[in-house]
Amino acid sequence: MDTVKLYLRSMKMLLRSQMQYPASFLMQTLAQLVMEGGEFLAVILIVDRFESLNQWTAGNLFFFFGLMSVTFYLTECFGRGVTGAFPGMVRSGQLDTLLLRPRGVLTQVLCSAIDPRRITCIAVGVAALVIGCQMSPVHWTLLKALAFAESVLFGCMMLLGLFLIESVLCIHSVKSVELVNALTYGGRSACQYPIDIFPRPLRALFTMVAPFALVLHVPAAYILDKPLYGWPGFAAFLCPLSGAAVFGVMYLVFQRAMRFYRSTGS
Repeated sequence: MDTVKLYLRSMKMLLRSQMQYPASFLMQTLAQLVMEGGEFLAVILIVDRFESLNQWTAGNLFFFFGLMSVTFYLTECFGRGVTGAFPGMVRSGQLDTLLLRPRGVLTQVLCSAIDPRRITCIAVGVAALVIGCQMSPVHWTLLKALAFAESVLFGCMMLLGLFLIESVLCIHSVKSVELVNALTYGGRSACQYPIDIFPRPLRALFTMVAPFALVLHVPAAYILDKPLYGWPGFAAFLCPLSGAAVFGVMYLVFQRAMRFYRSTGS
């Protein structure tokens, strides 16, 4: 509980510091809106060109896009310490100071940064979800709401776990490894669409290696009453747990990698 209070307090302080330059914050936030709006426009153009992709209607595509956007940018907003700040800490020697404090390194890393500019990207995702729900249409029940919440929660955990791969590699190589972006940002771009429209190698990559399909697509298909691969309904509640498994494994790998960290001596 103390860790949660520390995290919330850190987020509040970081948010206040971001607001000290409102004009800069507004311009950067609008830039994020244009960027994510452009990606949403691409989905609209696909929907305008094709009435459906396999079994998925236009409303279904909007729902998948919205679920991915909300999950990914929530992670980037509140987990910025892991998703972007850690490589710089290693190069600058700032990580040395974290080792001297009576808190876990990962906890301090998570408390070190926030990116409120992503709020507009989350808003675009929410808008896509609303449009998708209306066009599909989605008949919400308590179980579907639970599946949605579980998907977002464990989706954020999965993404933090995938970003931890880059953190582990940075400990050994100092610089970030761009190949990891194929799983994180590449996964976001690809998995904005249903996984079953892709060829088998990509389906395998985003199901067994970076399980976007299990964490996000299986629950989304359940909510849309179109079970993915014909799996039973309870799969929508079991598959997202793979996100927690990814985070758990990568947390242990990160803890082990920290044993090999050598101070910059600065």
